[in-house]
Formats: sequence, structure tokens, C-alpha cells
Amino acid sequence: MPLPVRPGGFTSYGVFSPQPDRVAIVTGGTDGIGYSTAKYLARLGMHVIIAGNNEDKAGEAVRKIKEETLNDRVEFLYCDLASMQSIRQFVQKFQRKRIPLHVLVNNAGVMMVPQRKTVDGFEEHLGLNYLGHFLLTNLLLDTLRDSGCPGRSARVVTVSSATHYVGELNLADLQGRSYSPHGAYAQSKLALVLFTYHLQGLLAAQGSPVTANVADPGVVDTDLYKHVFWPTRLVKKLFGRWFFKTPEEGAWTSVYAAVAPALEGVGGRYLYNEKETRSLAVTYDLKLQRQLWARSCQMTGIPDGTGGVFPASLPRREE
Repeated sequence: MPLPVRPGGFTSYGVFSPQPDRVAIVTGGTDGIGYSTAKYLARLGMHVIIAGNNEDKAGEAVRKIKEETLNDRVEFLYCDLASMQSIRQFVQKFQRKRIPLHVLVNNAGVMMVPQRKTVDGFEEHLGLNYLGHFLLTNLLLDTLRDSGCPGRSARVVTVSSATHYVGELNLADLQGRSYSPHGAYAQSKLALVLFTYHLQGLLAAQGSPVTANVADPGVVDTDLYKHVFWPTRLVKKLFGRWFFKTPEEGAWTSVYAAVAPALEGVGGRYLYNEKETRSLAVTYDLKLQRQLWARSCQMTGIPDGTGGVFPASLPRREE
């Protein structure tokens, strides 16, 4: 079943061809943007695996997606991105299925939560939003490489936010000893952009049939706002229908990044409303990308296998 043409108001990405031979993982796919992303991909015929930590919500989400898309190849696998052990167990369960992986959508996240730590001792925004996806992506890279091929690359789509424009990355204090909910959230979203650009540079330098791009969904009416200041919640409640995108609209850029023919073989892009745009200037700093990557490998306990690969092929767009 083709994906419906997007209604007016933003750039339309038209109708995509069915993709029943593709497999996708969507983190945080039980509600909000992730749910809508999973549903769109399922509507294209993909085998969709929702990764999340709420089994009660997951059962209902899977049932509804199957019912609305007439696609029975939708399933849930438990994955708590705030736990390195849970992420590793998720990857092991997925790999035991012995199926390919063509699309990984790093969507899950928390926003402006009170100061608290993951089970591994990381500040929650850093640990769940960023390090969890960093580890998950790295553990799945071999499967993505094996699944992609020239002319039909596998794709990593990482959801960031315009909040990254006000983010600051302090490598000496990633845990945020002086805690600010907004600052911690912005830093996690900034880290995701840096990570994606470095990953794309490495993939390109290695000639891998995998691309990595960032999707910015815009301001979307989801439950993520439950922890923001009450005036913001009030504005959302009163004027959300006029100033906020719906989760379905927020998912469009992720879907575009995951399937659009125009992005075949194209990576290292920051996409907003299905268009490439410039991210914060510091995200193009190759040295900072490498430093964050190395530090992230240390924090997640994986080897830094970049060796002498220098991702110089990543386009620079800070000018």
C-alpha cells in the first residue's frame, strides 16, 4: 500500500513504492513520533520491529498498526535504552532472528526530566537519548553493512531537535554536575548530530553501503512536554493545534530519510521538513566529532574501531 501524499502546508514527499523486502527497527515506537514512523514504514510493507521499554503500550501499538496497515509483520522487542545490558540483550535477540536490517530509526528519548541517572550511572538525557543510541547503532552496524548494497544502502536515521542549536558540549562534564534540564536535553541532541556526522564520515571512508542522516521533526504535540515548565504546557494545551505538528506530521522527515529515493547513498545531512538545512556550526568540527566518539566508546564499553580511518569525506556545511 503506497504512502499517501502529504497534505499541504509543508513540502510533499509524494508516494513511495512498497518495500516489503526491507526490515526496520524503530526505537520508541509505542507512541508519539515513533509510533507514527513505525506505522508509515509498516504501510510500505516493511517488517517493522518496535524497540521500547513499555510492554503494555507495545501490545496495543502493534495491534493497531497491524490493523490499520494490514501488515502482520510488525512486532515488539523489549529494549530499555537507559540500560547498556538491555541494549545488548535486544541486539542478541534481534540477531537470533537471522534477518537483515535495512533501516534503523533512533527515535526514542526523554525531554527535560528531573535530574536522575540511568542504571549505568549516566545522567538520563545523556544516557538514554545519546549513549543508548550510540551503543545500539554500533552493535547493529555489521548487520546494517551486510544488509545494504550499492544502489540500495541501509540507512541510519537519528532524530535530533532544533534544541541542539542552543546546546553546548562539555567533554569534561558530559554528566552535567551543574544540572539544567534544558541544558542536558540540548546537549544530548547536539551529541546526536555530532555522532551522526562522524558515523557517516567513517562509513563513507570505509565504502560501506550504509548512510546516516539526522531528522529534525520540528515542534510536535507529544507527551514529551510533560516535564517542561507549566507556562509552556499551558501554551501547548491552548494553542497546540495551531503551532504544534501532530505526531504524524512530525514523523514525515524520519520516514523521508528512511525511504526517499532522493537520499539513496546520501548521508551526513541534517533534514528538516524533508529538506537539507544547516545544523549548528560546531557540529561540523571534525576534531570534536572524533573526541566525542572516542569518549562515547569509553563510556559504553566498546572498542574504538575507527583505527586510522579519517572521515574527511563528510561534507562541511558551516559556511
